[in-house]
Amino acid sequence: MAEQYPFKWRHFEAEIILLCVRWYLRYALSYRDLEEMMRERGLQVDHSTIFRWVQRYAPELEKRCRPHLKECNASWKVDETYIKVKKQWIYLYRAVDSQANTLEFFLSPTRDAQAAKQFFLKTLATSHTSDFSSV
Repeated sequence: MAEQYPFKWRHFEAEIILLCVRWYLRYALSYRDLEEMMRERGLQVDHSTIFRWVQRYAPELEKRCRPHLKECNASWKVDETYIKVKKQWIYLYRAVDSQANTLEFFLSPTRDAQAAKQFFLKTLATSHTSDFSSV
C-alpha cells in the first residue's frame, strides 16, 4: 500500500481489518454475516465499517494476492455486486470456482457487455487458463 502505514487512525488492528476483507472477498458472506462472526469472537464491528474496509483495501489486496491464487477446477461462476470506492460506485466482478477459490477480480465503472467481456478476457488470460480449457 502506497502509504507508510495504511492502517493509521483505524480503531481496529490491521489483522482484524485484513481478515474481514479477506473473508468477504474469499467466501460468499455478507457484511452482516461478518459483523455477526466478529461479534461471536468478542469484537463489535458494524457492517458498514466492514463495507468501508472492503472499499479501501480490496484493490490493493487484489494486486498482492493475484500471483498466489490457487489453481481452479473446470467449474466456476461469476459473482457480481456494486461497491463504493473513493465515493464512487463501481461494479465488482469475481470469478469463483466450485471449491470457493477466488480466481479473478475486476472493477468496472459500468455494468455492460463491454465490462463483462473485459472481465472474462482478463479471467481467461490468467495463469489458470489451463483449467478453463474444458469450459
